[in-house]
Amino acid sequence: MPANRPLKTGAVRSKASSSPDPTSVSTLPARFLVVGIGASAGGLDACRQLLRALPADSGMAFILVQHLDPSHESMMVELLANHTTMKVRQAETGMRVEPGHVYVIPPGTYLAVEEGALQLSPPPVRHGARLPFDFLLQSTAEAYGPRAVCVILSGTGADGSIGLKAIKRNGGLVLVQEPKEASFDDMPRHALLTDLVDSVLGIDKMPDALAQYHKALPEQAGDPFVPASTSKDNGLAAIIDLLREKTAHDFRLYKKGTLQRRIERRMLIAIAEPSDMEQYLGVLRDDDKEVELLAKDLLINVTRFFRDTDVFNALAANIIPPLIKAHHTDQPLRLWVPGCSTGEEAYSLAMLFREAISAAGSNVKLQIFASDVDSEAVAIAREGLYPSTITAEVSEDRLQRFFSKDEHGYRVLPELRAAVVFTAQDILSDPPFSRLDMVSCRNLLIYLDTDAQTKVIALFHFALRADGILLLGSSETAGRVDGRFEIISKPERLYRRIGKSHPGELNFLLGAGDDTPSTSRPGQSQSTLRQTALADLCRRTVLASFAPAAVLVNLKHECVYHLGATDRYLQVAGGHPSHDLLSMASPGLRTRLRTAVQTAIQIPGRVTVRGCRIGHGANVRTFGLDVQKVLNAGEAFVLVSFIDEPNASPAAASPATAGDLPRIAQLEQELEATRTELQSAIHDLEVSTRSASPPMKNC
Repeated sequence: MPANRPLKTGAVRSKASSSPDPTSVSTLPARFLVVGIGASAGGLDACRQLLRALPADSGMAFILVQHLDPSHESMMVELLANHTTMKVRQAETGMRVEPGHVYVIPPGTYLAVEEGALQLSPPPVRHGARLPFDFLLQSTAEAYGPRAVCVILSGTGADGSIGLKAIKRNGGLVLVQEPKEASFDDMPRHALLTDLVDSVLGIDKMPDALAQYHKALPEQAGDPFVPASTSKDNGLAAIIDLLREKTAHDFRLYKKGTLQRRIERRMLIAIAEPSDMEQYLGVLRDDDKEVELLAKDLLINVTRFFRDTDVFNALAANIIPPLIKAHHTDQPLRLWVPGCSTGEEAYSLAMLFREAISAAGSNVKLQIFASDVDSEAVAIAREGLYPSTITAEVSEDRLQRFFSKDEHGYRVLPELRAAVVFTAQDILSDPPFSRLDMVSCRNLLIYLDTDAQTKVIALFHFALRADGILLLGSSETAGRVDGRFEIISKPERLYRRIGKSHPGELNFLLGAGDDTPSTSRPGQSQSTLRQTALADLCRRTVLASFAPAAVLVNLKHECVYHLGATDRYLQVAGGHPSHDLLSMASPGLRTRLRTAVQTAIQIPGRVTVRGCRIGHGANVRTFGLDVQKVLNAGEAFVLVSFIDEPNASPAAASPATAGDLPRIAQLEQELEATRTELQSAIHDLEVSTRSASPPMKNC
C-alpha cells in the first residue's frame, strides 16, 4: 500500500442506488484492463466522447475520477449513462470491478482498488490540493500491474502526474489527451512533464490504442509477461546491442527479466506483438524515435520527495545530527546520490541536512553530488521546477523555506539548489566520487544483476570515508557486508562503512573501454588481475591525494566534468542554474580565466597563469591555472586545472608591505590579462569589419 494512503477511519457509503456486486473475482476474465480516467475542468465532454467511442464488450473496466464539488450530490452517472452502452455506476465500498462497467467517484471521497473491489475513504487531512486521481492510480497499479491503464483528460492542476509513475513502474500504460485539443491543458501538460507518457492522442484515437494494447496482453491470469525463451534471449541480446550502438546506454548488466518485461511492454505499444522480437528489432533499426522511447522505458525514473517517511525520520533523528556534530567545519560534508532521477531524493536530503545544520548552529558546508545515467532526468533535476502536486509530499514549512511558488509549480530556491551538483554519470563505468560522508542509493541495485550489484557495493565502500553511511532501498541489501559494512538499521537499510578498501574491490574499473561487461577479461590470470588492481589502486590514491582539482569545459565554456575539490575555486551562481564556467568564477578570477581558455583554444600548447587569489583575510587561497586544449573522438574540450601555490610569507617584508604585495601583484596580472583580452577583441573586431566591408571601386 502506498505510503501516502490515509488510514481507514470507516467506509464512506455513496448515495447511488446500486448495491455491491457479489461476483467472485475468479469468474471474471483474467485479461481485462482496468482504466483509470482523470479529469476536472472541461473533462465531462472529453469523457462523453471517449465513452461514446468504446464498445460495451471492450473487455475493460473504467474508473472515472472527476474533480467534483464535495458539497453537492453528483449527477455524473446520469450525465454519462446516455453516451455509452456500458453500465455506469457510482462507486461504493465493496463493489467488484468488472469489465463493461464505468465506475464514477462520489463527491468528497477518495477511491482505491483492493483485491478486486472498490474502497472509499475520506480525503486525507493534508495541506495543499486534494489528489484523488493520484490516489486511485497508485492502488490500481499495485493491484493490476500491466493491466492498469492511466488516461488523463482535460483539467486544471496536476492530479495524476504522481500516480502515473506508479502505473509505469508496474508495467502499465499511460495515455494523455493532446493538450491542444483539451479545453483546459493543465493536467495533460503536467503529465507530459514527467516524461513517462506512452502516447499523446486525440480522444478519437484513444479507443484504438486501448484495444491494441489489450489485444497484445498475454493470456496468463497473472500480471507478469511470458517468461523469456531461448529465442527471446537472442532477440534481447540483439536489442541491447542496438541500444548500445544508437544511444549512450549500456544495459548488459541489468537484470534480464526486468529488461524482458519492459521491452515486451514497449512492443505492445509499438507493434502489438509482445512475442515477435525480430519484428520489433526491425522497427528499432529503422525508427530512431522508437529507440529513444524504449531507452526511456528501460531507464524509468520513478521517485518523489521524502519517499518512505520512516527512512527519512530515521535519518533526521539518528544519522544526520551525529554526522554534523562530528564533522570539521573546515571541510564540506559530502554526500552522493547515484541514480538521482529527477532530483527529488537529492533535494529531500539537502532539506534534512540544512534543517539539522541550522538546528545545531553549525557552520559546516553541505556538498551533495547527484548523478544519473539519464541526462534528460538530470536536466529536470538541475532546473529544480516541480508540479504543484508536491504539496502532498513536502510540508508547508519546507515549501515556504526551500521553494518559491510560480504559475508552473514550485521552484527550488537558489540556497538549496547551490548545495547540490547534478551530473550525468553511468555508475557502472564512470569514475565515482570520493571522500564521501554518506551515499544514498535507493532502488537502483534491484535493476542490476548480481555481478553488477557486487561491483557497485565495492565502489561505495571505496568512495566512503571511514565510518561513512550507506543508505539503500527497501528491497536491497549490501550483500556480504562482512569486513566492509556493519548494519545500523536493517528495516531502514542503513549501513556504516568499516574496514579498509582492498585491491579486489576496484576490479569494476577493469572493464572500462572493453566490450565485455564482466569485471575480468578473457585470458587474464588471477595474478595479472591482482597486479592490474594494485596499479589502479596506486593511481587512484595518488589522484585523490595529490592531483589538482580540474574541470573539463566545451568550447562554449560549459562544464561537462569536474574532478576533485573544484568547489574550492568555483561556486554555483545564484539565480537560474547554469553550467557556464565563467559564471561560477569570482569576479577577480573571471577575466583571467576567460583569457586563458580563449588562448588555449586558439594557440597550441599549455597556458599557465600564476598568482590567482580567492577568499579574504586569513582564508585567502593562492593558486595558478594550467589550461590546455584536449580532443576526444574529434571533439575539442578545454581542461582547466587549479594548481595550489604557497601563500606569500610575511617574514621578508614589513607587515604593511607583506599584506599589500600579493594584492598588488594580482592587480597587475589582472590588468595585463585585461589588456591582452582587449587587444584580442579589437583584433577580432577589425577582422570582422574588414570582411564585412564592400570592396572599393576604382574611380
